[in-house]
Amino acid sequence: MSMPFYVSPEQLMKDKADYARKGIARGRSVVVLQYDRGIAFAAENPQSLRKISEIYDRIAFAAVGMYYEFENLRVAGIRYADLRGYSYDRSDVTARGLANAYAQTLGTVFTQEPKPYEIEICVAEVGRSAEQDQIYRLTYDGSVSDQHGAMVMGGASAAAEEWIKARWSAGLSLADALALAVSALAADPAGGPSRVLSPSQLEVAVLDRHRPRRTFRRIVGPLLVDLLNADSPTAHAPEADEGIPGHPDILSSAVDPSAAEGPPSDRVTIERDPRVPPPSDERGPSSPDRVETGDDPT
Repeated sequence: MSMPFYVSPEQLMKDKADYARKGIARGRSVVVLQYDRGIAFAAENPQSLRKISEIYDRIAFAAVGMYYEFENLRVAGIRYADLRGYSYDRSDVTARGLANAYAQTLGTVFTQEPKPYEIEICVAEVGRSAEQDQIYRLTYDGSVSDQHGAMVMGGASAAAEEWIKARWSAGLSLADALALAVSALAADPAGGPSRVLSPSQLEVAVLDRHRPRRTFRRIVGPLLVDLLNADSPTAHAPEADEGIPGHPDILSSAVDPSAAEGPPSDRVTIERDPRVPPPSDERGPSSPDRVETGDDPT
């Protein structure tokens, strides 16, 4: 009779942690940081699969790692939020409660399953003021940490996070916050020259506390180009929605500085972003759909 192969629990947990960390490090980074009107998200993601998505009225989700793993968690989070908001009250849906639910799932998978999740996620909730903003970081083993200011997930996150925290300050405009985030994404972890990231290579979204109820908006197209242009006077996303059928969370129109004093309808020129698919003829101008498709497999 052969003896069963034995691995100590300490070694088993260490091997699982090393495996998960290596998988996460292969992914492209995501930057989450506060600015004067809310919370901004930026990721290097040229694909249509999303790293950043809305969960509920004032809550957003960002992740790095294996797409199919964190996409399952994202969908589960939407169901959790919708059920709790319907059963009790919309104000009972919080980032803290959602982070606790995610932590239990991640911890259970890490300890009981042969393969841990190769993901790292962030759950953020924008408050009525900057002091009430909540940003939670969850790792592959279910650990939860409360973040302030700025954070970086995936890739060489340790060096990038140290770099961005040394330069972040409270009260940044959206344009300044995005410039800082893109600089962190473009930095070479080996110390070489920084890369140049074009707007088409980026996925950018915000939780804007000045918006009523649903605060999540994606920043794309000419508006993103303007915000990343150091010579442009554009510092913030417009508060007026564009009403793109099938894509109510998209902001893509550039603000005309010469019409800045006019009514909102005169300040915005809508230009459709080529990456945004046209609405389906069958679907038409339907109600806002919170469920997005996800992100990058690595």
